[in-house]
Amino acid sequence: MSIHCEVLTGADGARIGIASLDAPKALNALTLPMIEQLDQQLDAWARDPGIVCVLLRGNGAKAFCAGGDVRALAQACREQPGSVPALAASFFASEYRLDHRLHTYRKPLLCWGHGHVLGGGMGLLQGAAIRIVTPSSRLAMPEISIGLYPDVGASWFLARLPGKLGLFLGLTGAPINARDALDLGLADRFLGEQQQEALIDELLQLNWQEQTALQLNSLLKAEQHRAWAELPEGQWLARRAIIDEVLDVANPVAAWRALSGLARHADPLLADAGKRLHEGCPLTAHLVWEQIHRARHLSLAQVFQMEYTLSLNCCRHPEFSEGVRARLLDKDNTPRWHWPDVAQVPAAVVQAHFSKAWDGRHPLAELG
Repeated sequence: MSIHCEVLTGADGARIGIASLDAPKALNALTLPMIEQLDQQLDAWARDPGIVCVLLRGNGAKAFCAGGDVRALAQACREQPGSVPALAASFFASEYRLDHRLHTYRKPLLCWGHGHVLGGGMGLLQGAAIRIVTPSSRLAMPEISIGLYPDVGASWFLARLPGKLGLFLGLTGAPINARDALDLGLADRFLGEQQQEALIDELLQLNWQEQTALQLNSLLKAEQHRAWAELPEGQWLARRAIIDEVLDVANPVAAWRALSGLARHADPLLADAGKRLHEGCPLTAHLVWEQIHRARHLSLAQVFQMEYTLSLNCCRHPEFSEGVRARLLDKDNTPRWHWPDVAQVPAAVVQAHFSKAWDGRHPLAELG
């Protein structure tokens, strides 16, 4: 199932659960069986009084997790156009339950987010109590390129970034490094690539019977101090004023045009972001604008319920499967969007993405 789980016993008999995403050749992309196994294991550890702490990590040097297995989802959508494939309904429900479990976990849960942390990987990292990034960390929500939208709780964490930065990252899919993640509140600690084993050893030496929070904080603070010289220079907080000005617009069409104009900017980071948006999916831009606006007034559970609705409706429309075809399957990088002009995306289509696509009770009603 590509999830490896183990339990290590510390000096005082306390046990630490370690769950490793173990599909390095696929950059630890999440399949439905991986999601289900990880969720079941986390639930079991939460119920086990002997487990005092959990570490979530990914095997391989390149990535913690590069997202969900969207190839399989898109193929199912292509085989059943206009409908919601059973795989999609199960995948998104299971993934969002897992993400919600992480956000609400009642034991210390550390996540080691090295290398690529994209899409579904961001959902895992952002749900953890202690989010660790490293010199190699590259975090992003790149769904604009494949005709989906930033899900896995991104409505929650993007809506809470300073100024227009959340909207900017959602619209452009721009990557952020470890310094950015710390600056924007998307990470808690910075450690070196080689410090993971030392961290585990120190966790096993802690006295988990008293002053746990104090000891854990002191441990992480000391380890971070050792790595601080490796911290890269931040990119996006210093550019916030420009981004806020560019996105001081009234609607997604104006936002698209303003950001597309950045493709000619002298700043290469802003130019790359503008180009990425310009080559992305116009429908996605409308969904990002709307989801972030709505998320400001929603609880965490309501965010995942809204995103489930969005995801099923994305499977019913052609943009998602076409984006995956162009970027990941055929790799011709020339998606033929059904609505290629951002100004021509029907408002009714955008709003329909937020309407239920199932009968009866919401499949994620229990999260509330």
